[in-house]
Amino acid sequence: MPADLHTAVVTDTTAYLPDALIAEYGIQRVSLYVSLEGEQRPEIEIAGSEYASFYERLRQSDEGATTSQPSVGDFTAVYEPLLAEGREIVSIHLSAGISGTCESAEQARQRLLDEGKGGERIHVFDSRSAAGGQGLVVLAAAHAARAGASGAETLAAAERCRDAFEMWFAIDTLEYLRKGGRIGAAQAWLGSALQIKPILTLGEEITPVERVRTRRRAFERLVDYARRRHLDGADAWVVQHIQDHETARHLVEECRDIFGSEPAFVSEVGPVLGAHVGPGMIGVGGVASSLLGSNA
Repeated sequence: MPADLHTAVVTDTTAYLPDALIAEYGIQRVSLYVSLEGEQRPEIEIAGSEYASFYERLRQSDEGATTSQPSVGDFTAVYEPLLAEGREIVSIHLSAGISGTCESAEQARQRLLDEGKGGERIHVFDSRSAAGGQGLVVLAAAHAARAGASGAETLAAAERCRDAFEMWFAIDTLEYLRKGGRIGAAQAWLGSALQIKPILTLGEEITPVERVRTRRRAFERLVDYARRRHLDGADAWVVQHIQDHETARHLVEECRDIFGSEPAFVSEVGPVLGAHVGPGMIGVGGVASSLLGSNA
């Protein structure tokens, strides 16, 4: 983290931001955990090169994977050095509707407040999203912080981006969401899950958008959605996938033509969220680049 930044931005691993952006903006991360076949690991320790092996094991597992939020101690270990430097902290996390990560962050804030270690300078923020949406909210905050914004100003930048961002994602099956208990309003689709390719979005919870019957049609609908986002003023965009680099590449090509710009980032979703949506996920979303700052 560059020492001249007064406001530090913290997020968790489910933003799936590329390492280059993490380094460029000095973003700090706290890791969630994933357990598969009795082995629990911090997500931050699972390299992208291990994703194929993880997802293959997930496909073969009858019980699936389980995930857990960071501990209060995980958060204080990141917060304390930043507070000791006199920083304010804006800590942006996975939607509270599907994870207790924000709650752990709030508990860490309260502990540091009670101990007189500057907890009042921590601002915990629910992105009401995950992956690409969370990542763009983090980038909006990080750009503001790099420009010299206070904690309150950085928080406001995150809120503006959160309120404007939208993302759709298509998955191969609802089975992983069902196993993980994160299915939300898509529960009603379970009876026809074998015949459909669900398209979903995430706000307070995972919400169904529409059902299509083939991967090709799901791709076409995501392209249609990208066009609509562009017409609504979005010109900063992201594409994400799980174990489908080829489809992601095609979606990037389509979106590059639609938006007339390069993506803010493209990344593969890792094991914590991947455990709940499964291999084959593909998604796109966008927001106005003005909400991310001039370098987005």
